[in-house]
Amino acid sequence: MVQNPVLLMRRPAPARARNRRLVGGEEARLLNALDSGGQDAKGRFLPGTRNPWIKPIVQLMIETAMRRGEILGMCWEHVDLKARTVFLPDTKNGDSRTVPLSPAAITIVANLPRSISGRIFPISANAFKKAFNRARTMAGIKDLRAHDLRHEAASRLAEHLDNILELSAVTGHRDVRMLKRYYHPDASKLADKIALSMNQKSADSWNAPRR
Repeated sequence: MVQNPVLLMRRPAPARARNRRLVGGEEARLLNALDSGGQDAKGRFLPGTRNPWIKPIVQLMIETAMRRGEILGMCWEHVDLKARTVFLPDTKNGDSRTVPLSPAAITIVANLPRSISGRIFPISANAFKKAFNRARTMAGIKDLRAHDLRHEAASRLAEHLDNILELSAVTGHRDVRMLKRYYHPDASKLADKIALSMNQKSADSWNAPRR
């Protein structure tokens, strides 16, 4: 009997997800390189200056964990500064979602000028990519991609959101397994959390009215 050659084939190992985070003073150096020096009378960027839209985009990526395309597609009509949210009607996975804004993100958005088009950032993805790569080189940072900023943001948010489902609601990940790499809980802190919860339940049971 001839053996099926397909059974002898091995599945290729899945590609390892990037875990690149900002280290040392990389964030400060990158943002410093993105500072704009101004424009001439015709609106052209002066030699050696950066596009002024890029810095707030990078800051929002770090603050919100939104994808680059989601930020570039943001419109003023979908921003609610009072509710501290921005609505994304069209995302990468095809679903809409509402993203909560941190105090820093609210400040960034509130200080941006309004454009006639209604878009918050009237620039193309290609313009962003070129400016980001240029700033990264100026900052002397190696092996950093724009998408790594989303990983950085998700890692920071994971330190404040204990519930992985809450984190997925913010980042827009459909598969919560993708988010496990952002969680690195300290065992002693988990023990404290368990003890606190059990003590609270015990106290509630003791204080419950007796019949």
